[in-house]
Amino acid sequence: MSATWYECKVKYRKFDDASGMLKVKTEPFLVDAISYTEAESRITEEMSVYLSDSDEIKIMNIKVANYAEIHPFENSDRWFKSKVSLIAFDEESGKERKTNLYLLVQANNVKEAYENTVSTMKDTMGEYSIPAISESPIMDVFPYFSGEEDDMERLEKFTALKDSVPVTIGMDKDLEMADVLAVETE
Repeated sequence: MSATWYECKVKYRKFDDASGMLKVKTEPFLVDAISYTEAESRITEEMSVYLSDSDEIKIMNIKVANYAEIHPFENSDRWFKSKVSLIAFDEESGKERKTNLYLLVQANNVKEAYENTVSTMKDTMGEYSIPAISESPIMDVFPYFSGEEDDMERLEKFTALKDSVPVTIGMDKDLEMADVLAVETE
C-alpha cells in the first residue's frame, strides 16, 4: 500500500534567529496519514513538540500532496521537489510517452538534490529524464510509524530465540566436501 502524504500549512509562533524575537509564521509540513482528520491530528501532535505550554497552532490548510515518493538523506537540511519524466515507447502509435511524477528529495543544494534524485532512480528499468528540480517550501516531513505491538512482540521473540541458540564457528567437513564436489562437477 502506498503512502498518502498531506501537506499541512501551520501558523505558529517561531523564534526568529535574525531578530531574536518570536514571530508568527505560516509554514508547510508533510505528514503521512490515512485521512484529512488523521492528518490534522498527526500535525497537531507533531507540532506540540516544538511549542511551549502557552503556544498554540492554527492549521490553515490541509491538502493531498502530489509526491510519488519521499526520500530523506542524512546530513541534509532542505527539501527539493524533483520532476521525473518516465519515458515509454508506445508501439501502437509509434510515439514516445512521458509520464511525470514528483519526488521530494532531501539535500543541501540543487546539485546535491539532482545527485540524490539520480541515486534514487538508479534501479529504474526504463528510461527517464529529470527536467526540473526546485527548492520546496516544506519545512519538515513526518512519516507514519505504525509501532504495532504484534510486530514488536514477534521481534522480541525472534531475538530471544536467536540468542538462545549457541553459535558454532567450526566447519562441517561433510558439507564442505559436498560444496567442493558440486563446484567441480559444474
